[in-house]
Amino acid sequence: MFSRQLRSLRPLLIASDLLLVWAAFEFAYFSRSTLPLQRVFFLTFAVKAGLLLFTPSAWLAIALWMGSYDRPVLEPFGAILSRTSRQCLSLMVALIMYEYFQRLDLSRPFLALVCLYSGLATGTFRLALDRLARRYWTRLVLPSHLYVVGTGQAALRVGGLIEASAEFGLCLDGFLAERAGTITLSRTYPVYPIERFPERLKNSIIDEVIVAVEAHQLPELEDFLLLCEEEGVKTRLSLDFFPHRRGSVSLERLGTAPLLTLSRTPSDEVRLMLKRLTDIFAATLVLICLAPLLVLVGLAVRLSSKGPVVFKQVRCGLNGRRFTLYKFRTMVENAEQLLPEVAHLNVKTVNFKIPKDPRLTRVGRWLRKFSLDELPQLWNVLKGEMALVGPRPAIPSEVEQYRRWQRRRLRMRPGLTCLGAVEGRDELDFEAAMRLDLAYIDSWSLTRDWVILLRTVPRVLTGRGAH
Repeated sequence: MFSRQLRSLRPLLIASDLLLVWAAFEFAYFSRSTLPLQRVFFLTFAVKAGLLLFTPSAWLAIALWMGSYDRPVLEPFGAILSRTSRQCLSLMVALIMYEYFQRLDLSRPFLALVCLYSGLATGTFRLALDRLARRYWTRLVLPSHLYVVGTGQAALRVGGLIEASAEFGLCLDGFLAERAGTITLSRTYPVYPIERFPERLKNSIIDEVIVAVEAHQLPELEDFLLLCEEEGVKTRLSLDFFPHRRGSVSLERLGTAPLLTLSRTPSDEVRLMLKRLTDIFAATLVLICLAPLLVLVGLAVRLSSKGPVVFKQVRCGLNGRRFTLYKFRTMVENAEQLLPEVAHLNVKTVNFKIPKDPRLTRVGRWLRKFSLDELPQLWNVLKGEMALVGPRPAIPSEVEQYRRWQRRRLRMRPGLTCLGAVEGRDELDFEAAMRLDLAYIDSWSLTRDWVILLRTVPRVLTGRGAH
């Protein structure tokens, strides 16, 4: 099934989610009022109206956050169940926060029922839509008759994908190549000479053509592509010949110039903006709440040893941008001059790490253990140089030693915490930490950011994994 067809279902899902969550809210309100509990429960008109506006909106925001509308159908039952469960838990948290900030006193069973009914309603609808789409799609739309240009591995792969989407009205009628023949997939298809394609246009139904050939063959198909354009035949181009096919591919325009965009890093501007807004809000809130602690730590650093309270160092940020990173000073004042004397104690390959570094002050050792020295980096987050979650920022001398595949680590804004921080912290070697950073970039989502933040808290409080 083409992604365009999937995207066409998004408005239906969004509208149905809003309607179903509203219905779930009303049913939960009715159910709670009939439960034989000691507390009599009712909502005033103003409170109920506010909750009715907030609950569907929060569910929609959570769904967009989790990418629930990226794949409306063709999902296994387990994936739908897992995502819906996470949405229910997130909605529960959102409702409790709404209750706190609005200074309400709501019934916990009522809130639980709202989340439970919302999950059941939307999850059941998603499963039903998936089953209905598989069974009735071809009855609602005309079948699309497709031809594939090429006979190589790319063409065979495209042909197999068309076969797998037969229940959605895609019909593979044959292949086009220089010479006639046959190709066998799940069944045998004819291969027609491409010079006879004008004849097939007159005598056959041809809705779409997919070109799946090697890059060097494309110039030879110029006349063929012009013919398809003149005849109005929808033509698609397989991009299997690109060397980095793991990335996303999209067509954009710069003014009137069409541009084919290939990206191996997160490129959804809306979600990246949500990530940035979350960083600003959370960093501001933490700085305000921890202001007394920051003052105490600063005093401890100042009184325990000579030197500045805040240590500054140049690091590499997004796409190699240089910025000044801030930390509470944890070492003696002349730590940089003492570096040659302790270099032999380094246990890392590319980055520099000395367990129980003798240059650490007594206060600095404790700051390192519980990551309190990193708190000034919240200012880097507010400035947009860092994020709450992302690969840890490296110093330029380390980046110069990166191999080519490792430089992709720079394509994500560096973070205060990262996947490596919760998987092993200082116990990880350079290669393992690098692969975790790249795995984070490849599978990035807003939900995963929150999971990493929540897993970071016990790591920091216990000091586990810090050297």
